[in-house]
Amino acid sequence: MGTVKKEIFVGILISLFATFGGIFLYLEYFSRFGFYETIEMIKQGKLYGKVLSLAAIPNLFVFFIFIKKKQDNRAKGVLIATILIALTTLILKFF
Repeated sequence: MGTVKKEIFVGILISLFATFGGIFLYLEYFSRFGFYETIEMIKQGKLYGKVLSLAAIPNLFVFFIFIKKKQDNRAKGVLIATILIALTTLILKFF
C-alpha cells in the first residue's frame, strides 16, 4: 500500500473513531436518559440518521486539525468518511 493510500486510510479510521466517540458522548452525556434507554428510544423512533449526523460533528474538528498540521491526505480520508456517513444518513432517512 502506497504512502498516500495509507495516510488516507488512517484519516478514514480516525474519522470513524471520532464518529463513534461522538455517538458515545451523545448517548452518555447529552441524553437525559440512560445509555441503553437512549439506544432503545433511537430504535423505536428510527432516529439513526439524526443521531449519526450529530455524531459526525467531531469529524469537523479532526478535519481542521489535519489541515492545520498540513496532513492533507489524512484530511482527505476524514472527508471521504464524512461523505460516506452523510450518504448513510440519507439512506437511513428514506428507509
